[in-house]
Amino acid sequence: MTPRQELTIISDWIPQGSTVLDLGCGDGALLAHLEKRGVRGYGLEIDEDNLAHCFRSGLNVIKQDIDEGLDNITTQRFDFVLMTQALQAVHRPDQVLTDMLRAGREAVVTFPNFGHWRVRAYLALIGRMPLSENLPYQWYDTPNIHMCTVRDFELFCQENDVTITERIIMNRHHKSGWLARLFPNVFGETAIYRVTR
Repeated sequence: MTPRQELTIISDWIPQGSTVLDLGCGDGALLAHLEKRGVRGYGLEIDEDNLAHCFRSGLNVIKQDIDEGLDNITTQRFDFVLMTQALQAVHRPDQVLTDMLRAGREAVVTFPNFGHWRVRAYLALIGRMPLSENLPYQWYDTPNIHMCTVRDFELFCQENDVTITERIIMNRHHKSGWLARLFPNVFGETAIYRVTR
């Protein structure tokens, strides 16, 4: 999925006038996009280069490691808490998801589906960690430390009283094709969820 497609899907879910916290906001592309649509956005980021880019763009971003928790954020402070393509890179994704749903009324999470058939086939046939457009890292330099599948995420939600209000599963062509909709854990490469308590 291209960043632009993810931005469009997420921004369609967030009404004008909402308040948003973007965890691991990167260079602030999503925040900037949302602010153009009348959303009040704030971000948390740890990378110095990304922080500098956000500051130059005039975005409201502070330096904070989301692995250390969100205790400094008041309960239900935001309408939405977002985390795009970072769930698999945090040390305690379960705690981060819990914090997201405490700090915001709703959460939006996106992640690569490690249950996709190409990942399974690559491991089975080649015997190495897969490389693809969606997973471009070697095993030794990947930021991905938790391999999550669509099925894993949905089971977590079920076991932790998290309600999935919307879900879009994208295939390798960045579309929600019928196979990805029918068999999301096998044919979906990227998962986008909107969840609440």
